[in-house]
Amino acid sequence: MAQCVQSVQEFIQDSFVPMVAVLCSEDAEKITRKNNLNFSELLRPFCRLTSEGHMRDPNNQVQVVKNLRISVNNVVTRPSVPTSGVHSPAQRRLLSEVVSASQPAEGGVANFITAGDYDLNISDRSVKASVPWYSDWRDTLTELSTSKHYTATTPWFEAYRESFLQSMPASDHEFLNHYLACLLVVSSSEAVPVEQFLKLSQEQHKIQHNGEYTNPKWFIPNTLKYYVLLHDMSQGDEQRADSVYEDMKQRYGSQGCYLLKINSRTAAAGTDEQIPDPWSQYLNKSSLQNGVSVNSLDNTHPLQLETAIDMPGSLDSLRSVAAETKTTTVYTGVAAGTSHGACLTLNDHNRLRLFIQEFTFRGLLPHIEKNIRQLNDQLVSRKGLSRSLFSVTKKLFGGGKVPEKSIAELKNTSGLLYHPEAPELQIRKMADLCFLVQHYELAYSCYHMAKKDFLSDQAMLYAAGALEMAAVSAFLQGGAPRPYPAHYMDTAIQTYRDVCKNKVLAERCALFSAEVLKSQAKYSDAATLLIKMTSEDSDLCSALLLEQAAHCFINMRNPMVRKFAFHMILAGHRFSKAGQKRHALRCYCQAMQVYKGKGWSLAEDHINFTIGRQSFTLRQPENAVLAFRHILTNDSQQTATQQGAFLREYLYVYRVALPQLPLPCINSSATRVYFGHERRLAEGEKQAATHVSLDQEFDQDLAAVWQDLEEQVVAAANRGVVPSTFYPTQCCLNSQTDNLHFPLAVVEEPIIVEVVFRNPLKVPLVLSDLSLLWKFTLKDFSRPQPQDIMVGDAVTITNEKEAIAPRKDGIITTEVIPEFFMSPEETRVARLKLLPRQTGQLTILGLVYNLASTSSTGDSTINSPSATAGTSVRGRQDLEIQGPRLNQSKEEKTSVSHGPDRRLDPTITPPMPLLEVFFLQFPTALLCGEIRKAYVEFCNVSHVPLCGLRVASTHPDFFTFGSSSLATPLTPLSPTSFENCSAYKTLATPPGATPGSVTAVTLVSAADFGSGGGGVFGTGGKRVAEMPLGEGTLTPGESTQLPLWLRGPDQEGVHEINFLFYYEGAEKGGKIRWGDHRVLRHTVFICASRSLSVRATACRSNTLPEEEGRNGSMLVFVDVENINTSEAGVREFHIAQVSSSSKQWRLHKCINPAENKDCKLTTRERGKLCFRATRCKPHEESLLSPDLSSYTFADLSLGNEQIISSTTPCADFFFRRCQPSESWRPLIAVETQGRHSRSQGAGPGGGAEDITGVVRKCNEVDLDIIVLWKAFVVEDNKQVILEGQLHVALQTIGKEACSLRQKEEAQEMVLLKFKPELPPPMTRPSMEQLSHLIKTNLHYPESHSHSFVQKSLCMVPVILTLSNCSLAQVDAIIDLRHKTTSPESLEVHGSFTWLGQTQYKLQLRAQEVMRLPLRAGFLHAGVYNLGTPRVFAKLADQGAMCETSQQTATPALIIINST
Repeated sequence: MAQCVQSVQEFIQDSFVPMVAVLCSEDAEKITRKNNLNFSELLRPFCRLTSEGHMRDPNNQVQVVKNLRISVNNVVTRPSVPTSGVHSPAQRRLLSEVVSASQPAEGGVANFITAGDYDLNISDRSVKASVPWYSDWRDTLTELSTSKHYTATTPWFEAYRESFLQSMPASDHEFLNHYLACLLVVSSSEAVPVEQFLKLSQEQHKIQHNGEYTNPKWFIPNTLKYYVLLHDMSQGDEQRADSVYEDMKQRYGSQGCYLLKINSRTAAAGTDEQIPDPWSQYLNKSSLQNGVSVNSLDNTHPLQLETAIDMPGSLDSLRSVAAETKTTTVYTGVAAGTSHGACLTLNDHNRLRLFIQEFTFRGLLPHIEKNIRQLNDQLVSRKGLSRSLFSVTKKLFGGGKVPEKSIAELKNTSGLLYHPEAPELQIRKMADLCFLVQHYELAYSCYHMAKKDFLSDQAMLYAAGALEMAAVSAFLQGGAPRPYPAHYMDTAIQTYRDVCKNKVLAERCALFSAEVLKSQAKYSDAATLLIKMTSEDSDLCSALLLEQAAHCFINMRNPMVRKFAFHMILAGHRFSKAGQKRHALRCYCQAMQVYKGKGWSLAEDHINFTIGRQSFTLRQPENAVLAFRHILTNDSQQTATQQGAFLREYLYVYRVALPQLPLPCINSSATRVYFGHERRLAEGEKQAATHVSLDQEFDQDLAAVWQDLEEQVVAAANRGVVPSTFYPTQCCLNSQTDNLHFPLAVVEEPIIVEVVFRNPLKVPLVLSDLSLLWKFTLKDFSRPQPQDIMVGDAVTITNEKEAIAPRKDGIITTEVIPEFFMSPEETRVARLKLLPRQTGQLTILGLVYNLASTSSTGDSTINSPSATAGTSVRGRQDLEIQGPRLNQSKEEKTSVSHGPDRRLDPTITPPMPLLEVFFLQFPTALLCGEIRKAYVEFCNVSHVPLCGLRVASTHPDFFTFGSSSLATPLTPLSPTSFENCSAYKTLATPPGATPGSVTAVTLVSAADFGSGGGGVFGTGGKRVAEMPLGEGTLTPGESTQLPLWLRGPDQEGVHEINFLFYYEGAEKGGKIRWGDHRVLRHTVFICASRSLSVRATACRSNTLPEEEGRNGSMLVFVDVENINTSEAGVREFHIAQVSSSSKQWRLHKCINPAENKDCKLTTRERGKLCFRATRCKPHEESLLSPDLSSYTFADLSLGNEQIISSTTPCADFFFRRCQPSESWRPLIAVETQGRHSRSQGAGPGGGAEDITGVVRKCNEVDLDIIVLWKAFVVEDNKQVILEGQLHVALQTIGKEACSLRQKEEAQEMVLLKFKPELPPPMTRPSMEQLSHLIKTNLHYPESHSHSFVQKSLCMVPVILTLSNCSLAQVDAIIDLRHKTTSPESLEVHGSFTWLGQTQYKLQLRAQEVMRLPLRAGFLHAGVYNLGTPRVFAKLADQGAMCETSQQTATPALIIINST
């Protein structure tokens, strides 16, 4: 149950208090009326004693009475009315008014938790719970159920309970509500006060003992009469009052009378003094509970029979009260705003308090003590017992229990009446007296004895009362080990309800039992009891009990929140039936927090529908609209008919309420915004750039690629540095893009907003006149803007007022969609356009449209003649987009905070240039390495000139615009003019030239082709190219065409290639950041088919011609294979030319050229070519720095024409063919050089890195082979010649290089290392690298004749040539003792011996050639292999390094002939 203000002990004690009647004379009543109070109302705030009282029980034991309260009421006689056991209509109306008057506080300190959109009464200290509450309900309710501070209060239930108990009539089966004493009040101004006391005493005696009046009821025949002399201090004679009081003490005794002095202050005097008013709170309650009207203060004679209209609780009086007041009106005993106690001072307050204390301690308690003793003596004598009842309690109840019949077996004897002097009733009187003075142990004993007597007589009404009070007495016994007999209460409730048919007493018993069970944390039993007490007789009572049962469920150790919500729904339903609309709405709202978001859509619909109807009835249209919005926007499982009824009811409520519409549902986070011009599509052979559109799906990875390209081209345009104000261009914004900055939109360029609508209903919706709502702040960017703009300069304009009839004006042109139809449960996209006409700041607020329902089925549930099918209303929906969650700082990680999302807040900038790009003769399929020529057309469609046109691409090796010095025609002569015309610059082979010989050697600078600094590609390196425009700018409306050469990718498959075109306005320095440039995107897909595979290997030449100088030649083997499978219609490939490009080497001659024809390869055929390569001559080598060094191009034509490889496009693709392995960083101005610009290595004498460089140089080749081919393809029954080029980069001697990239093997999984890694060890040359320090060669005659008959030993001179291939000094050891041990070698070549010195230790300078004369000895004729000497070498300055065996030359065979 909900937490009450009082504890259960205080609640029970205050429910049963000693009753005291009041009879006043007319003069005494006039004295009290000066304070706008009667005498009983005057005493009411002081009726609770602040000190302890004492009395003795029948055993003469002192009994302490604590916190005692007495009830003082005027004597009101009533006709004898039989008890019906149910509330009369007047009482029900009274209780309903009490509950209606008590509502949750609105404003100020609220006693509820804010749970989601509603308020749940869980706390009385304004605890604000997190949203949504239902996601953490278990922890919240567990904390609340165990906390002493966070408890729910239901003041309307407490008010109902108090009014219910006080409105119960006095019954004959119990004496707790009977009067124990009567105060006789006479004014001191009376002529003879004693006569007035006598008259009042006689009146009281007549009321009590005359059989004509059964009400009020009196406890005992000898009622205590207490005489009060009331003295008015402002008018009366105080001495006379004292003398009269002395006479009264002589007549009635000092303990039976009292002189009460009041009205020490006149009403007009002392208005400035603030005197507290303790009577208001009591009078507010009593006016509702007793139905007291303003005129009820007139003290009618108690002997006069009251009419029905004066009867408290009568229907007529309730009607009068209801007519004069509203639900929230404060009920008082006098007119509203009247003060109470105006003639009383604080001393008078103390006198009243002292009077009650004196009356209780000296009059009432002794009177009760005396009666308890008398009743005890009477009972002992009548039962024939020798001792007092209290002393033999254990004896009486120590034996076995008397067998009791079940309730079903008992005869209905509820109408049985005992004689007033019956012993059973005397026991009950004694028990009630003991209970009123808090002697609960003796009271329990008496109740228990009376219960047994009543059960034996089958007096079930009396027995139920005894059981009820016995259980309560057992609970209230302080410190007693006696458990609470809950079964007593259950039996009493069942008896009241089923046997006695008295549901009022059953309800009172259930209220007591539920409070006791709650105090013992038996919430489940309390909830069961409360639910059992609900019935169809009283909707108000059932609603209150169900609500308290719901609170029991959330106060359990394990809160049962779903049961709480379910019973709150039941309580709300019963509140609604009882006419308590506000309480019904509150219950439904609290329960909604549990059902919300759990997937119980039907339950949510029912609750929201009820909330909407209740809110509408209570004139809360805003809440009604919100509730109906939930019904219409959630995924409803309702039928189409029901949804149509919901929609029509909502539309009717809407016409009275707000313009916010719930339908259709808008997915605000899915809103996309596109900024830019609507681009022209392809025209004829022209293919337009794809750019960005709303039809494209957003790809996060692809967006990162575009951003990287833009950073590169911006850095290239700003000398290699990306400006700090740079922000990547975003033409289309969505939920995945970065929306923290204000986007840029250009004036006179449209803004398209894509909104996703969803119809959750099963009925169609029709939207008409759909448009965007916006507000716009004018700003002039042509002049500097101060940081703080003055209010007068910022003019804000909105179209919210003109939304009913959108119009075109000079600010923003708003597009209107006339009709937008949505099928049932359809999701549809609408694209709405705005065209800004001036610069400034735009904010898109939402949408405005007419909403109509087309369904005519279903019944309207609101009594409104206008709620018919086809109702159309105009409203709006706001686009509210939540930004991304912030998760950077510690505060952001520990809290839930979101950043801004500004996709709907564009900044309108001044006019900017706008570029359109078209492609002509652009292919979709190419062979690997194929060269194709196309054209690009650039158009400036804006009113502003553009310049600084650049392009960046993810595949820079795919295209080239040629070198800056190349002069080419801008347009083709005819569409077929280039079908069989070469894309290369060609020359006829000179007559008499030997096939395979070098036809041209050209020295080319890499800077001419953008591979160095300052070329066409600028600082960005090969990724960024600058477009060569005529005068550097494109004027408005101007177009230009440029040639574009394409080369098929080296890998087969479909390739996605991205182009980013960058351009700027002719006038830079805009006032808006990141608004100086614009970009245009284009994406192409190229299908690459197989062509040729080229493999090349370089080997050292064994010969050392004198004319070639030092290390002058090597052999290059080129293996070409046709791997095409004829899927592209390719018949055959021809190797037209092989060219080389290097800084140090060039091809010199083809050793095996074909005779008078080029090399032809059909499908799956292979060919091998061998070339001799020589070092470039000194005058051909570049003496420039590495980044500006020149390359030597050598062309070896194998056909009838020569292709000049040093010009466009061959040289362009050579320099662009691949990217450096390290990633390019645009934030630093880096001069990017080609992969071929390798460091020359350090000289001798240095660290390990220098040694590695020196050794590596021995094996480096740095020679690139370019294979140019032609392919004959049959297309449309005619032959077309295709041409292309493949590149092979030779880097190391003996290591094969291939034109196709090898697939990278998957890396093995590496274990994670949490320890810091050690610094990498010093790199040293490998054994393979050290084995190429010295090149060896043997010079000897191929045959030698010798007469072994004349001389058995044949000696032949041999010269061993040693060549140092490194740039450092080398120590060499030559060992001639090595002999071939292989049996096969001995059988083939035979054995010989070296004569003379067999081991040499030499030192060779850098690139020195040394000849060592040797002699070989043969014993007989044969074929011998002289290649047996072993050479070991090491660098001279590396003393700790061991010599490494050098690679030997090829077998050197000599023939020895015998003559």
